[in-house]
Amino acid sequence: MMRSRFERQLEALHGALTGMGELCREAISAAVAALLSGDREMAAQAVELEREIDRRERDIGSLCMKLLLQQQPVASDLRAISSAMKMISDMERIGDQAADIAEIACQMGGAPLPGRLHITEMTQAAMKMVGGSVEAFVKSDLSLAKRVAEYDDVVDGLFLQVKGELMELILADASAAGEALDLLMVAKYLERIGDHAVNVAEWVAYALTGSRRPEGPEESGERT
Repeated sequence: MMRSRFERQLEALHGALTGMGELCREAISAAVAALLSGDREMAAQAVELEREIDRRERDIGSLCMKLLLQQQPVASDLRAISSAMKMISDMERIGDQAADIAEIACQMGGAPLPGRLHITEMTQAAMKMVGGSVEAFVKSDLSLAKRVAEYDDVVDGLFLQVKGELMELILADASAAGEALDLLMVAKYLERIGDHAVNVAEWVAYALTGSRRPEGPEESGERT
């Protein structure tokens, strides 16, 4: 009876994490849409989503503590719960960075600049990583966690591409430096979102294997 109740609570935890991950994806999407269009309502939506993500972090943290204190989980379950607590911290940071992008969007007002095409691609890649990392936890899918970690190379490559494009823009037109630097910050926030998704994937690996490296036993460094 106790075990079946615990399993139901774990399912509730999985559902809550999936919902929080979807909110992160929505916040990223709204923030970048605001950047591309200059739509302040979309920027406000991203900020409100960030607040909801903060609330979800508190709620899920409380659920995890109840599971730890009330159910006396075995070692594998203990790893899963402690990993979930680490994951929500990374997802909260993803929400923060989406809100930071929304703030820049308000400052820029939708002015067209080269490089935005690849920022859109970065956005899609980062959202794919966020969704994949949470899905890997819910499905206990180590292979998916590994693919998410490897996909960070795509985001990093796009960041370097955007950085190069914006440097060329500044060299060609010094008056565009301010907006180009704003876009560079957006790209940096997207790169950090990818890093946090890798952290989540590594906590999935820890929950499943006891090691934070999806591909092997060596310990990896947490990204901030």
